[in-house]
Amino acid sequence: MRREHQHRNYWRRNLKMTALLLAMWFAVTFVVSFFARELAEITVMGFPLGFYMGAQGAPLVYLAIIWWYARYMNRLDRQYGVREGEGDDG
Repeated sequence: MRREHQHRNYWRRNLKMTALLLAMWFAVTFVVSFFARELAEITVMGFPLGFYMGAQGAPLVYLAIIWWYARYMNRLDRQYGVREGEGDDG
């Protein structure tokens, strides 16, 4: 029973982080694009913010999301004692 409870906690924390990072991805991908005309009035390093987010900002945010998720999951795996290839089917 304890292992099942730990398994549920592990997946609950995993899903919460995934939902948070997907919300960030959605905001960077769609919300920034939706407000591109308004963001064009703001300049970053001489470029309109909408252009900057499309050319450099969004890919950097995507890399940060991937880095954060990998770091978080490695820490969570160590905390719950999960190893690569471990599963309930064996």
